[in-house]
Amino acid sequence: MPAAKPMSREQGAPSTNGAPGSGVAQAPGSIIACIDVHKAYHTGERDVQALRGVDFTIERPGFYGIMGASGSGKSTLLHLLAALDTPDRGTVIVAGRDLSRMSDRELTLFRRKQLGIVFQQFNLIPTLTAAENVELPGMLAGDDARKLRERSMELLTHLGLADRRDHKPDALSGGEQQRVAIARALLYRPKVVLADEPTGNLDSVNSRRLWALLGEISRTEQVTIVMVTHEPTAAVNCERVLVMLDGQVRGHIDTEGLDAGGLAARYQQFVAAS
Repeated sequence: MPAAKPMSREQGAPSTNGAPGSGVAQAPGSIIACIDVHKAYHTGERDVQALRGVDFTIERPGFYGIMGASGSGKSTLLHLLAALDTPDRGTVIVAGRDLSRMSDRELTLFRRKQLGIVFQQFNLIPTLTAAENVELPGMLAGDDARKLRERSMELLTHLGLADRRDHKPDALSGGEQQRVAIARALLYRPKVVLADEPTGNLDSVNSRRLWALLGEISRTEQVTIVMVTHEPTAAVNCERVLVMLDGQVRGHIDTEGLDAGGLAARYQQFVAAS
């Protein structure tokens, strides 16, 4: 089972399967680490504390979930991990790199080559084919067209879309569009893939297929996949789920042997103890 553990635990957090231990984990060598991360947003005269000292590490590749209710801070955390925003205080390490020590240009290149991002909205260009949508980041970077086409064909074939490569998004189903978006996220063989509610626009059948696909990718490609969700039916497909409450990671739950109902019950233990 992959290692993902809070670097500290709030007093009173429940002892669950995979519950975190006390003590501070070491960030060096971690794939992902957050150390005392804080983030507030200013709305008029009011400050909204989105993150209140997030601490956790992910030390090995795997399929991880971040689960929390609306307003728990999970989307803010994902934006920090994606280098799309910066914390007010604390350290964010992704793919072994301290994001605060990188210039804007370095962050741009880092997002392109080391990170893959999959959103709930598929964000495909409607005038481009499936293959061209996969290749788009490389096309914008001026990469070799032949190598891009070879890579896009490799990915689309792996994701069961070889026969759809010349179709534009409006000729693809929702599940197919999301697989194209995943292929695009994997174009540069990133070390980390971040997925923000990736099945939010899919039906239950395509959602289950996508969760299985993300798990397969994490195993076969040795990619660290972090999926943000508020749904136990989604989170239970991850190997380990970090529980977010009130802007903090309160602990984690290993999902082995659990169904969605069991995971929901464990999550409610954290809620009750908060």
